[in-house]
Amino acid sequence: MEIKLQDIKKLRSETGVGVMDARRALEESGGDIKKAKNWLSGHAVLKAAKKADRQTSQGAIFCYVHQTGRVAAMVKLGCETDFVAKTDDFKSLGKEISMQICSMNPKDTDELMIQQWIRDPKKAIRQLIEENIAKMGENIRVMEFGRMEI
Repeated sequence: MEIKLQDIKKLRSETGVGVMDARRALEESGGDIKKAKNWLSGHAVLKAAKKADRQTSQGAIFCYVHQTGRVAAMVKLGCETDFVAKTDDFKSLGKEISMQICSMNPKDTDELMIQQWIRDPKKAIRQLIEENIAKMGENIRVMEFGRMEI
């Protein structure tokens, strides 16, 4: 089966994966974009597992203050290089996780990882992080977080 360039572009724009991963997902799923997304989701778990032992000595701190000004969260998100820490994808992930903490008030990192993501309840925070590990090619870890409320 010949994979169309427009399908690769569409899959990449919807998932943010690289060209080769998009092509392989489409090949594995017979050109079906929905099936390719599912394949990529499963593939993200494997990529994340391979990178789990890598040290996360770089990263950034992200904050989110709810519009009422009465609840705020701060998260220290680690990655392998300062290059990745400066990317828009990493910054977006940091914002999403701090928003999650602000909204759902997890007691610790283990609880945070199994919570349903507030933007997509079909996905846990662990899956969100695994997808970003696959996309960015580096290990990413929530190092610590805090939440304050008035």
